[in-house]
Amino acid sequence: MSQSAAPSADELLKLDNQVCFALVTAARNVVAIYRPILEPLGLTHPQYLVMLALWERSPRSLRELADELALEPATLSPLVKRLEVQGLVSKARRDDDERVLDVRLTVEGAALRERALEVPGRVMAGVGTDAASLISLRDALAPFSGARSGHITGA
Repeated sequence: MSQSAAPSADELLKLDNQVCFALVTAARNVVAIYRPILEPLGLTHPQYLVMLALWERSPRSLRELADELALEPATLSPLVKRLEVQGLVSKARRDDDERVLDVRLTVEGAALRERALEVPGRVMAGVGTDAASLISLRDALAPFSGARSGHITGA
């Protein structure tokens, strides 16, 4: 197919021409790059995202954290529970409003940030790119992902 010719309806329905398929495949492959990097830290990729948010600001309510990570609280709760079992976070109800559950870093969770400083560089090396390229990619994907401008989430 030439560059100037509009793709046919049949061409547009090919799996390899689907943006959603390219994004899902890329996401799966990027998470696979993170796995061996995060393993020595004792974190899964979703747990790493929770820790990134808490390293930016702690404590946060479970609802605030869920909103920040674009997760349902019911999905986030088991992640937070595992981080609590690991001693990286603690949970407590707010004194002024017991309906609100705050999640905060423990001393161990805050200290883990130092070890995590190498993660973005190792991910960039694994992807074969630099921060400027990732910022550009993130900005291009922002309308689809709700990503916050000015932030690179974990590389």
